[in-house]
Amino acid sequence: MIRRFLRNERGATAIEYSLIATLIALGIIGGLGQFGTALQLYWENIGTKVAVH
Repeated sequence: MIRRFLRNERGATAIEYSLIATLIALGIIGGLGQFGTALQLYWENIGTKVAVH
């Protein structure tokens, strides 16, 4: 029973997959934050040009 417990890697695999999923989620959140900032600047630039003309 102890040998079977020591060979069981399902818990370790689940932790590894959850860490990978967390890193991917953080990357997506960071990318969306940058995209939102760029999009806001884009629309502000358009609004400024429309207001001037």
